[in-house]
Amino acid sequence: MRFVVFGGSGDMGRRACLELARTPGVEHVTVVGRSLESARRAQLRIVEALATAEQRRGESRRSACEVTTAAVDAADRDAAAALMTEHDVAVGALGPFYLYEEPLVRAAIAARKPYVSICDDADATAAALALDDAARAAGVSVLTGMGWTPGLSNILARRAAAQLDAVKAVHIAWAGSAGQAPGPAVVLHTMHIFSGRVISFAGGKHVRVKAGGEPEQVRFPAPLGPVTVCHVGHPEPLTLPQHLPGVEVVTLKGGVVEPLLHQLAVWTGRLGLTASHGRRRFLARLLRPLIPPLSRVGGRQDLSGLVVRVEGRKDGRPRAIVSACVASIDALTSVPLALGALWLARNPGRPVGVFPPEAAGGPDPEEFLAQLEERGVSVVHSVEA
Repeated sequence: MRFVVFGGSGDMGRRACLELARTPGVEHVTVVGRSLESARRAQLRIVEALATAEQRRGESRRSACEVTTAAVDAADRDAAAALMTEHDVAVGALGPFYLYEEPLVRAAIAARKPYVSICDDADATAAALALDDAARAAGVSVLTGMGWTPGLSNILARRAAAQLDAVKAVHIAWAGSAGQAPGPAVVLHTMHIFSGRVISFAGGKHVRVKAGGEPEQVRFPAPLGPVTVCHVGHPEPLTLPQHLPGVEVVTLKGGVVEPLLHQLAVWTGRLGLTASHGRRRFLARLLRPLIPPLSRVGGRQDLSGLVVRVEGRKDGRPRAIVSACVASIDALTSVPLALGALWLARNPGRPVGVFPPEAAGGPDPEEFLAQLEERGVSVVHSVEA
């Protein structure tokens, strides 16, 4: 199996490359960066990590997977498609996705190669889904939003829904540590999702709510604990209602673990300072150097978390299934991405078109969660009457 990872030189992409490279049967992983220099730096770290893992297992042989590099402008559809044709699966870890998801999906369709991404911007997901007819016509499978949230969150919602007779509501909350991922793509994404009005689902229909609105405190598993979350612009309210019949409410709330940085995200969005990509780029240049020291105010917490609560009925009685996990942000995001890429490579009977993780014919939740746990990310489940 051969994989090409766009954005492979970034924090999330590099971890996805490592997860793929250490998988038996994977012969080749190409790390794509904005420059060859950045791609080669990531390549070196991946190869070193593979060697360290082999030493811990007492193995002297080198990994059977070859890790190479490339530099491609993702906006150049022909160049991206040409690189995709040399691989079995294309992987998107290149953010912000409101800039890059649609061009990469179009490149995958042109190359007639399956594509999976961690696309976490609702507007970018909508743009990708609009290419469903083109992907179907080309016989291409595009699994969009296969990371932490969306991705793992969607899988957990689908798993819970399968255990209920009827689903009424899905409430998703995530807490992300800014100190773990201060890269430019994450900063731009955070500014984007805290801006303007974002999509939600209430009363059986899509609605727009104020980003940063309706804050609440959600308790995540230890050692993370309670974190304040609010409405942000992630894709789950867009896609889940299409695949969970009868659901009336889907909410998505997120928060930055570091309270000071969370308030900064809320207020820059509320004041309109991040309303356009140009404004976000300008502000990101000013704020990125401040993120590491600000993240340490009040104590550093290098963990992120997810809670998915699915409410409905079972045997005529109200029932809620709650799933939760805590891990590093790269593990939560990149391990699901790698598993999604492997699923595409191993399943020739996969659906065609553009679809989210919870779609019929997508990854089996129980198999997915078992593989996730094998790679160090555990999810706990509870049932409430």
